[in-house]
Amino acid sequence: MLTVFDSLRTIHFWSVVVRMLFALVCGGAIGLERSYKNRPAGFRTHILICAAATVASMTGVYLYLNAGLPTDISRIGAQVVSGLGFIGGGTIIVTKNQTIKGLTTAAGLWASGIIGLAIGAGYYEGAVAATILVLITEVFFARLSKNIKHTPEFKLSLRYENKLALDQVLRYCKNRRLTITNLQVVAVNDEISSGYSAVISLRPRQTVDRQALETHIRSMPEVFAVDEI
Repeated sequence: MLTVFDSLRTIHFWSVVVRMLFALVCGGAIGLERSYKNRPAGFRTHILICAAATVASMTGVYLYLNAGLPTDISRIGAQVVSGLGFIGGGTIIVTKNQTIKGLTTAAGLWASGIIGLAIGAGYYEGAVAATILVLITEVFFARLSKNIKHTPEFKLSLRYENKLALDQVLRYCKNRRLTITNLQVVAVNDEISSGYSAVISLRPRQTVDRQALETHIRSMPEVFAVDEI
């Protein structure tokens, strides 16, 4: 612990001022990066969450140390952590392509709240270190993550005669190290044929030849048609 902060770890007027300024700087630094990238929760949101968490943490300390009430210091902070999950969940959306956006912003909001709790408790060193780590993760690691290659998820539309045919297709996909993320099956009964129609969402764990995959599935018995959508 840095001794320079020792006089500011107890609750008094100037320590409250310093803690709120710390919350402003730490929450604002994280929110500024999110605002620059046009994320739904930006500069002001992060400041409000960090400042509110700071006040909540200070309130628990004040009630116990200054007011002398028989209370649990961490109880208010624990409720703040639960509430942060509700706020962060509002920034997470699922796009039409079934991709998830907003997780990083939600994690940043949660981190801002935790940093605020640390500031309110007088743990300035941990709050500053956490803020720096969050900024490094959001700014520099974002560039690194873009260079990580991954095979995107794709979907196959399948027409088949009975459940046995679908089981064969699913087993073949699993043997090719394809993770089945979603499966939708409906019964089909038209003038041309009767049977079933399925949409299979697949996530490859390695590079896969989609054309060869479709060709092999199409050659399976009781499979009428297969196409990528």
